[in-house]
Amino acid sequence: MTLQVPSFDELLSSARHTALHLELRDVYAVDEEEEDVRLWRSGEWTIDSSRQALAEWMNLVESVTKRGVAVRRARIVSTPVTDYIKYEHALTPLNIEAGEEVRWLPRREALGIPLPANDFWLIDERVVRFNHFSGDGQAVEPEMSEDPAVVALCASAFAAVWDRATPHAEFQV
Repeated sequence: MTLQVPSFDELLSSARHTALHLELRDVYAVDEEEEDVRLWRSGEWTIDSSRQALAEWMNLVESVTKRGVAVRRARIVSTPVTDYIKYEHALTPLNIEAGEEVRWLPRREALGIPLPANDFWLIDERVVRFNHFSGDGQAVEPEMSEDPAVVALCASAFAAVWDRATPHAEFQV
């Protein structure tokens, strides 16, 4: 049975305890970031310009964390990091300002961790939203699962990555 994929607002608003996000890619090419990435590459970017662009996301995360939900994001990255990851690192203080906890794990340090093949959001260890991307980083149709084995794999993977990962403030790009 295929589950309908809710919006991020609906998904995060449904969380009661935890909303865990694991990112596995070194490059994303999502349309809503295109202008910010261009500005960052040209040296014209400021965190305040991104604050405005991310206002809806930040408000959503803030409303979720104010209800006591832990929102955690872990990123597995290749080193040396790509320019896109440098951009993400520069942007991450906004995630933290909104209430997320963020950690980084160099890909070499992830050896031995059973990982799902795709980025995901795990909500309350009950449902997983997989974010699928094309080879060039474009977002494609997401997928949901409540399969207990899939949920357990994602929960275990996130916990192992989180334990090994470096908090954002200590991670150098």
